[in-house]
This record gives sequence, structure tokens and C-alpha cells, in this order.
Amino acid sequence: MTTGTSQPPIDTSRPHSARVYDALLGGKDNYPVDQAVAEHLPAEAKAGAFQNRAFMNRATAWLAAEGVDQFLDIGTGIPTAPNLHQIAQAIDPAARVVYCDNDPIVLRHAEALLISTPQGATDYVHADVLEPAAIVEAARKVLDFDRPVALSLLGLLHFLPDDVDPVGIVRTLRAGLCPGSYVVLSQGASDVNPERGEQGAAEYGKGGIRLALRTKAEFSLFFEGLDIVEPGLVTAPEWFRDTPAPAPELSGVYVAVARIP
Repeated sequence: MTTGTSQPPIDTSRPHSARVYDALLGGKDNYPVDQAVAEHLPAEAKAGAFQNRAFMNRATAWLAAEGVDQFLDIGTGIPTAPNLHQIAQAIDPAARVVYCDNDPIVLRHAEALLISTPQGATDYVHADVLEPAAIVEAARKVLDFDRPVALSLLGLLHFLPDDVDPVGIVRTLRAGLCPGSYVVLSQGASDVNPERGEQGAAEYGKGGIRLALRTKAEFSLFFEGLDIVEPGLVTAPEWFRDTPAPAPELSGVYVAVARIP
């Protein structure tokens, strides 16, 4: 089942952040306009894409092992194995996952995202994060918001400039979650390598994509009122729980997992 599936056309004349991300990961579901942006981004952007993906794997596995069996993933992107539901359901086959994205090409791949275990469930909502209340309402068809849900926005916040009130969007999404739920976020950093960050923003800007990198302090605003779990607000390679530490490497991606008290 998918929600909001009006089959909008794919615009191959303009790059889309999800397809640029796919190109950075070496995927095949992108177009020359997306590849052109990816090719001109600094090398740190490609490294950041892989670091962000690896963080998703570790955070999802930890949450599932902690007993979280419901996930709402916004800004899903083009399927790249292992997908979030595959990680969660490998630990808890009864896990239920709702994906959400606004790129029509992700909608075309929704069937791949909907292959669930018999015990669990997956769904796909075609919607824009700028309509957070509508996303929560659609997700209620599969998820029980009276029980803990892990909300994730990974690789998405830095495409939400301040003028769309990203902190307010996350707060609206959080408002629908019960205590014991989790919020999992990542954010491109503006204060790790400012020169490279400016270069990346300029290249995205040439393609009509606004990049909103943030400082560590600015990223922390998304977690006000939440209990950030160890190891805290760190770069993507520095976040791990109950697993061997990833190889140390420089990263321009901040991440954190926080619990709703």
C-alpha cells in the first residue's frame, strides 16, 4: 500500500537532492543533471553520503535491539540495500516501517520498499516534509502512535533552509509521538570544514538546490526538550552503540539519537 500515489512526472531537466545522493552512493537511479551536481561536489560530500548511510544502519539496529518496533523514515531516498526495514526486521521480524519521500522516482521504487516480513509491515507515503501533520496522519494507517516510534530524518535537514522553519517541522512531527519514542537526525556541518561547505553549497545552488549547512550549536536546537543518548551529538563515524567502533575518519555530518521523555 502506498499513500498519495498520483504518479507525478519525473522532471529530468532539474536535479533532485535524492537523486544526487543516489549518485554519490554510486547508484543507477539518477540522471545526467544529478550526476553533474554530484561530480562537482567536493570529495567530502561523497564520504558524507556513505557515513550518513552507515549511521542509519547502526542507529536502526540499536533501536531495534532496544525494543523499538515502529519506524517513520522521512526523506527515504532511492532504495539502497540494506534498507531501514531490512535492518529492523532482521532483528525484530514484526517491526513496522513507514517511508516518506517527495521524489517521484522514489515512488516508482516503492514496491522494493514494501517487501516486508510476513510478521511485520511496510508502507510508503508520497508526501513533502513541509506538510508534517499530513505525514503523521498518513503514517497512522500502519503505525500505532500510542506506542514508541523511531522518527528519522537523515540527509534531509540540510536541504531545509531556515525560512521553511525546519525546527518547527521537526517539532510538529515529534508532537505526534508518545514518550519513549526516539528522534534520529543527521545534518551537514558548516563549522567542520567551512571552505568545503561553501563549495558544496555553491555547486548545489547551481542546480537550483538550496543547501543549509549548520553549526553544531544550531543542530542542537532540533533536540530541545529531548534526552540525547550516548555518545551524544557527534559526527557520523563517532556514533556507535554496542558494536565495534567504526574506523576513525573526518566527517562533515553531525548526527544524534534522542529519546522523548
